[in-house]
Amino acid sequence: MYFENKTLENIVADQEVIEDVLGRYGLECHGAWDYDRMTFDRRFDLNEGTYYLRVFCAAVSGDVGARNAVLKFLKPAIGKHYYPHGVEYDEDEVFPVHLVKECEEILENVKKDFASFGIEA
Repeated sequence: MYFENKTLENIVADQEVIEDVLGRYGLECHGAWDYDRMTFDRRFDLNEGTYYLRVFCAAVSGDVGARNAVLKFLKPAIGKHYYPHGVEYDEDEVFPVHLVKECEEILENVKKDFASFGIEA
């Protein structure tokens, strides 16, 4: 499930700032990067299964591997993990209401942190 038009989309910031702010909320990039993109995840282990809040970024300049990129946020998503296939974001998935609410709160707080730096979409 993608979070539409109410979160971080189109915010542009330095890679270092993004890593710092997202890290405050448990969103980490553990090798989920390429030279022109990064993906930050926060894992939720619930009775209903394992879910990931996933924040996608694309480089608008610089190089992620060289740690000098300027990144633009894409639409964040929440997905359910299915072993051994991976994470599914399908709109037909049923996501726990409390989890969706928590993820929306995290994304709103991240957005506020960027605004405090003067960084907005």
